[in-house]
Amino acid sequence: MAEANKANKKENFFVRTFKRIKKWFREMKSELKKVVWPTGKQVVNNVLITLACVVIVGIFIWIFDLGANFVVEGIISLVKG
Repeated sequence: MAEANKANKKENFFVRTFKRIKKWFREMKSELKKVVWPTGKQVVNNVLITLACVVIVGIFIWIFDLGANFVVEGIISLVKG
């Protein structure tokens, strides 16, 4: 173990850095092989669901904004007389 540490300490900073980068890419490649990628049909389905949710939430916010605007306008008209 001590011999391995001595070997690492004798190595140049750039050599150690290059080895770390090389190890990172090797590990990233092995992790990407484990990923289960969605099919085209699943992607389309997820996009449509997301768009529908965005539209529904947008409609609720729009309705709330109209109601809040009505209340604020009512308060302003009461204050102005």
